[in-house]
Amino acid sequence: MKSDRLLSILLLLQTRGRVTATELAERLDVSVRTIYRDIESLSTAGVPVYAERGRHGGLALLPGFRTDVTGLTADEARALFVLASRSAHADLGLDGALGSALRKVMAALPAPHRPAAEATSRRILVDPVRWLTGPPAEVRLDELNAAVFADRRLRLRYRHGGESEPKTYTVDPYGLVAKAGVWYLVADRRARPQLFRADRVAAVKVTEEPVRHRAGVELADAWEVLRRQVERRPAEFRVTVAVRRARLGMFLRLLGHQVAGPPSDGDPATVELLLQEGRAARQLLSFGPDVEVLRPESVREDLAGVARRTAELYGGG
Repeated sequence: MKSDRLLSILLLLQTRGRVTATELAERLDVSVRTIYRDIESLSTAGVPVYAERGRHGGLALLPGFRTDVTGLTADEARALFVLASRSAHADLGLDGALGSALRKVMAALPAPHRPAAEATSRRILVDPVRWLTGPPAEVRLDELNAAVFADRRLRLRYRHGGESEPKTYTVDPYGLVAKAGVWYLVADRRARPQLFRADRVAAVKVTEEPVRHRAGVELADAWEVLRRQVERRPAEFRVTVAVRRARLGMFLRLLGHQVAGPPSDGDPATVELLLQEGRAARQLLSFGPDVEVLRPESVREDLAGVARRTAELYGGG
C-alpha cells in the first residue's frame, strides 16, 4: 500500500540520512519513477525532503528534521525489545513478521532511544519453556489459529489425558493461550469455560454456526477463570519425603511447585509435598533411592507395590 511505502521511505531517510532513489526502489520493490512520485507526495504533506545531484547525491531530509513516528518513551521502547522466545511466534507462523515489525520500530525510534533498545534485545531473553519437558508433541496449531478467527463454532476430536480414544465436542472458541510453552484452546462448552490442550486435539472442523460467546466475556476473562480453577485445586495429600542433599537441587527444580515449605537442614533433607492424590507420589520413583517417602504409610505401601511389580517385570523378583 502507498501509505506503508511512504512511511518506509520516511523511516529510511531518518535512519540512513541520504539514500538514492535506485536503492529505495530496490528495497521497496517498485520503480524509480514511483519513488519520485512518493517523494513528491511526502513533500506535499509537509515533509522537508530534497534531492541532491551528483555522484554522492541522493534523497535526504533537511538537517534537524525528525519525527517520532511511534511516540514511544525510552522505557516503552526498551519494553518492546524484552522478547519472549520466538517459539510462540514461530508456532503461529509469525516469527518473520515479528522480526520485520521490530526492525520498523527500531527505525522509527528517536536516535537517543535506539542504543538502549538494541542493548536490551541482546542482553535480556525470556524463554517460557520449562526444563526437561521432553520433545514437543505434534500440535495442530495452524488449524486452531485459523479456526479461532473464523468466529464459528468448532467441532473437536479431543483426547483427554490418560485416555486412548478421542471424544467429540462442539465448542465456542475464545482464543489460544500459551502457558509455559504449552498451547491451550480456551472455549465455552455448554456455556461453561473449558481448557483444551492443543497437542491433544486430533481434529478440528469449523462449522457453519456462528460462535456463541457469553455476553461481555473475552479471552482474558475466560482464561482468568480457568487459571484460578487449576491453581486452586485442593491438595488431597500431604506427603513427607527425605531427599539426599546431592539431589535436592534437581528435586526442587522439578517438583518445586508442589513443595509446601522450605526443606530441613541436614542430609537427607526433609521436604513436605502437597499432591492432588496419593498415586501422584509415584513420580518420586524416578529418583530411585535418593528420595524416600516417610509418610503416610499408605503412600509407602503403594510405591513399594509399584517397585515390586517393576522388579518382577525385569526379572528381579
